[in-house]
Amino acid sequence: MSKSIVELAISEIFMTHLPERMVMVDLGCSTGPNTFLLVSEAIDVVGDLCRKLGCQQPPELQFFLNDLPKNDFNRVFQYLEFYEDKFKEDKGEEKLVPHYVVASPGSFYSRLFPRHSVHFFHSSYCLMWLSKVPEGLEGKNGSPLNEGNIYVGSTSPPCVLDSYKKQFQKDFALFLQLRFKELVPGGQMVFTTIGRKELHLLKKGVACVWELVAEALHSMVSQGFVEKGNLDSFNLPFYAPCMEEVKEVIQQTGLFDISRSQILEINVDPHDDSDDDFVRDNIQSGKNAMKTLRAVIEPIVACQFGEEILDELFSRLENNLARQLSKEKIKYTTLVLALKGKICAAAK
Repeated sequence: MSKSIVELAISEIFMTHLPERMVMVDLGCSTGPNTFLLVSEAIDVVGDLCRKLGCQQPPELQFFLNDLPKNDFNRVFQYLEFYEDKFKEDKGEEKLVPHYVVASPGSFYSRLFPRHSVHFFHSSYCLMWLSKVPEGLEGKNGSPLNEGNIYVGSTSPPCVLDSYKKQFQKDFALFLQLRFKELVPGGQMVFTTIGRKELHLLKKGVACVWELVAEALHSMVSQGFVEKGNLDSFNLPFYAPCMEEVKEVIQQTGLFDISRSQILEINVDPHDDSDDDFVRDNIQSGKNAMKTLRAVIEPIVACQFGEEILDELFSRLENNLARQLSKEKIKYTTLVLALKGKICAAAK
């Protein structure tokens, strides 16, 4: 759904700069077949433009795949040869623009590349993860202020929401400052992140899902699978901003113009592409949604509670999701923004 925004940004960069070498970065690339989506889309866009313009020599494309150092980059590059062979088989070898793919491990809350070296940054479903759990979630005596929740929940006091919002503002501003230094003047960035529609947090979307995870953990506390103190101290380094909050930070930094923005609704069941509010099989949808969530949060949960609880926890979460989906369809609010670096700011 965001593909057209990515393609338009890459096209504008190519037509504006006509570079002999284009550098693109996928921030938070993860591991798996979809790791190469940006590579595939960029090759298609640049290749088509070169054929339309009659370019004798297409630019060389340099792709950096970025994620935290513990990401399985070995698996990523084992899949690269298969991906390139499939591209040639599906589209023809003549359409494979010269390209080079390398890894760039490190947090995107730190500098990753030399100044003015990157033409295009891309990030998909990563920026909702904060650099750390917000400070200020404990009282003066060390008691947990967010007891009963693992994120901002319906019972969280206002100071918890304030701590999460401040951490988001700090992290996102830093992210923009770092990427601006690394972009060529006039370079662009497209990012997709989980957010929310409203200014205030409600028990909908991702907030509803985190409450279902918390419910599963609480049931395990009551049965002795998990220690209560361990759960009370567990808070996700996660924040789902609304579009207004994102735009406010962008405007405050003064480094980027917003070219395009879009709010999408994505079903929590990744196999459900329907636009309606009807859940056809809540049991199967609960299972599908659980698998996606497990792939995302299993490492965090295992670090806090140990690997031995994982199967039981996600079995309970699957049941919770199925129960909720029998009442209503759960949808993630997704924010997509395309930013262009301000040339006048780069000159300062």
